[in-house]
Amino acid sequence: MANLVYKRVSTDQQSTARQDLVLDEAGIEDPVVFEEDPGTSSRLHPLQRPKFSELLTYARPGDTVHISEMFRLVRGNQHILDVLDVLHRDRLALRIHDGAFSAMDLTARHPRTGELLSTVKFMVQTLAAAGELQRDLQRELTYDGLRAAEAKGAKGGRRPAVAAAQTADVRTAYLEGRSIAALARDHSVSRGAIRTAVADLLPDPAASEEGAPALELPVTLDMPGKVADYLRTTELEPAERAALDQGMTVRRGQGYTLRVSAVPAVHRQLLARCQPLDGGQGLPAVPAQRKARREYENRVSALTP
Repeated sequence: MANLVYKRVSTDQQSTARQDLVLDEAGIEDPVVFEEDPGTSSRLHPLQRPKFSELLTYARPGDTVHISEMFRLVRGNQHILDVLDVLHRDRLALRIHDGAFSAMDLTARHPRTGELLSTVKFMVQTLAAAGELQRDLQRELTYDGLRAAEAKGAKGGRRPAVAAAQTADVRTAYLEGRSIAALARDHSVSRGAIRTAVADLLPDPAASEEGAPALELPVTLDMPGKVADYLRTTELEPAERAALDQGMTVRRGQGYTLRVSAVPAVHRQLLARCQPLDGGQGLPAVPAQRKARREYENRVSALTP
């Protein structure tokens, strides 16, 4: 007697993981698996589906058909009754391992007439009708929710992907320390769209292994205005220039502080650029500039190496 397992998902974005879990927990011995191609519609009559038809051809009297839940195989009332008739004709047992039908012997027949027991037929029709009602209500609620959101100006569906013309800017900004969340807000797309645009720049999960260097995250430091004024007149690398240009000015009395967000490596490079403010190389040191540079040096030095 063979154990025949049937699996199906409704869309090619779904997986059989939940079905696999239920069926694995059932401890089915030597299962012969028949799995429909992804996206096989539940509206297609089970007897017309390729893999279920293949299962019926393969089956022999006394075999048992296993499914995780009834709605993986059938949806409407008539589908259920049609399948039960075929299983009875071919003398096949049906075992459902989860859901409302799992406690019922759906193949039970009257000992004299051979017809499906009226109580079984009633329960099958009632539970199937309840399932259809639940799905219809879910569709109606989803539709009403979308209409309400549209009335408020929200647009349904997925947020757009990063435009091809903006991809280079997104990648550059990410390398300069801009966070994925900030980039998503800037370009009005989802975080997933940003991750897709910078997929090859994201850290490799294997990098978390022992001995692998840790990924540097952007750090916000206050740069004294005198340091920022000097750096703006200095030749900088693109990442350094971008960090400086994107800094936020905070007024402090007659001066100001530039709040700069960048990875520690960029902060250290900027600190090295303003070394001349300490004097040397024939240049006089201006006390206020030297003091400002050392303030910034103290903040950079506090970063974890």
